[in-house]
Amino acid sequence: MLTIAYIGFGVSAREYHIPYVENREDIKVKYVYRREEDIAQNAAYEAFYPEIIFTADLDQVLGDGEVDLIVVCSPDAFHVPYAKQILNAGKHALIEKPFAPTAQEAREVFALAKEKGLICMPNQNRRFDADVLAVKEVLESGKLGEMVKFESHYDYFRENGWYDYFGTLYNLAVHTIDQVISMFGMPDKTHFDVRSIHHPGRADDYYDLEFYYGNAKATVNTSMCVMIDYPRFTVHGTRGSLTLPPVVHNSGKKKVVGRHTINTAPAPRDRWGTLVYMDENGEKREEKVPVGCAHYERIYDNLAAAIEQGAGKCIKDEEVIRVLEVLEEATEVARSHGSLA
Repeated sequence: MLTIAYIGFGVSAREYHIPYVENREDIKVKYVYRREEDIAQNAAYEAFYPEIIFTADLDQVLGDGEVDLIVVCSPDAFHVPYAKQILNAGKHALIEKPFAPTAQEAREVFALAKEKGLICMPNQNRRFDADVLAVKEVLESGKLGEMVKFESHYDYFRENGWYDYFGTLYNLAVHTIDQVISMFGMPDKTHFDVRSIHHPGRADDYYDLEFYYGNAKATVNTSMCVMIDYPRFTVHGTRGSLTLPPVVHNSGKKKVVGRHTINTAPAPRDRWGTLVYMDENGEKREEKVPVGCAHYERIYDNLAAAIEQGAGKCIKDEEVIRVLEVLEEATEVARSHGSLA
């Protein structure tokens, strides 16, 4: 039995963590810690979780010998300090994205975890999105032949951009970059075009990130000036092509006060992908590619196996560090685009 405590009780903890562990026989959620000044913000949700101990005393959590794993769902600035505090208390740690502000700070945290003999990993759960899993299945089938071009789009139309400060890369691209690295590995070289249309030199809400793999290229794209959606994913190979519908943005979903439940039903047919390829007989084929549901519980499957059985981490330290290096470099490119006024 793995006993867990959460730091933070915002959307991340309530929607992307607790629902994926609350009914498991091998995991128990014992605590949620939130600072006194943060209690009022989400107090309305607490009554829906009577089995959990809510506390504003972090020492109570760190000092509880029953707690094996502490999950950090706090604002980004607290991720590294909490990670170090957790590891120094002898607990395993799962840290929300972005794992750290810099690759160097990530190296320090991983070094501390190794020194203490503990597991520390980021919650890069979006590599287990339903559409990502569908793309991986097609790639593994070999029907596309050798990959030539992979395009990832996560776009919006917002007349004043996303933020008027830097942060889009660290909050959105952190997922899409990780998806590319999880599928294709470390790139041979990269090229980054990062700007803000509305706030030049002060924000990073337009980016076109290129990752080269031999003769193939993967791109991660986001813009706040897209009114007609691109496909979420487009993949071209030497034998065919695949497209998947644009993403359904969580920001547009109505939030209801209550205990969050997850939908495990497969996606409707209009959310499936389209695969066109040449088969082994030289015949052109077209297939619909089913899209299931997200499997964010796989993060916890892996953590349980790593903590209790010594299994390897599904999100490797070197992958985390490479993602952060990309985020740092891409942010500097955005900074270089000064005001056009």
